[in-house]
Amino acid sequence: MTLPAPKHFRCEIRDGIARISHDRPERKNPFTFDSYAEMRDWFRALVYADDVHAVVILPNGGNFSSGGDVHDIIGPLTKMSMKELLAFTRMTGDLVKAMIHCGKPIIAAVDGVCAGAGAIMAMASDIRIAGPEAKVAFLFNRVGLAGCDMGACAMLPRIIGQGRAAELLYTGRTLRTEEGERWGFFNSVSTAEALEADAIALAARISDGPTFANSMTKTMLAQEWNMSLDQAIEAEAQAQAICMQGNDFRRAYDAFVAKEKPVFEGD
Repeated sequence: MTLPAPKHFRCEIRDGIARISHDRPERKNPFTFDSYAEMRDWFRALVYADDVHAVVILPNGGNFSSGGDVHDIIGPLTKMSMKELLAFTRMTGDLVKAMIHCGKPIIAAVDGVCAGAGAIMAMASDIRIAGPEAKVAFLFNRVGLAGCDMGACAMLPRIIGQGRAAELLYTGRTLRTEEGERWGFFNSVSTAEALEADAIALAARISDGPTFANSMTKTMLAQEWNMSLDQAIEAEAQAQAICMQGNDFRRAYDAFVAKEKPVFEGD
């Protein structure tokens, strides 16, 4: 399946890696109603795109995303009915679910402003690399809303711990690069000049691996949240048995015997 070219965010697919970013750098890359919906649909379709093996979400103009646009989203929300508001909040949550279930590892390269829904998008990625000026803020309470937005109360504690997540969600304060790495929100820190290249290099390393097996790993990382330990061990036994039937498993064995590096094909 060929992914449609988006109209409301930037996307380039090359060498099995999709590079995406918001496309309003003059406003620090806010979400609009259209970009929310289009990103949700793009990630939903991604599961069927066999030519994409990893996704990198990049900053644009030095900023990741400032979250929902004050004028295009927040203003109109204050005038909506409950039914309309619930349709909107479900749509934003559907973006996170689409990212989780897209079947492709996602790397967020975060620099500059990363706030509100932008912070959620980074949180929902599999791996996060920070630039030196990364400023992450789950600032929902600063606009009079609860911190439980788009899965934050479920996902953020699993990444940085319950107490740290509670502090960020109650205060809306900014989590900067060094603290974010120390807390485990960021996997690593890069320079501003090398951030994109480092993220692409990691995506390429993942993309060169067994892509079907990587997809299985992503699936199990999400599904095992809701399982007991016994259920998780059984589910992993079944998932691994499926992967053992794949040709990449045989390629790895043959390469080991021949003292060569395996070349995976994702089948």
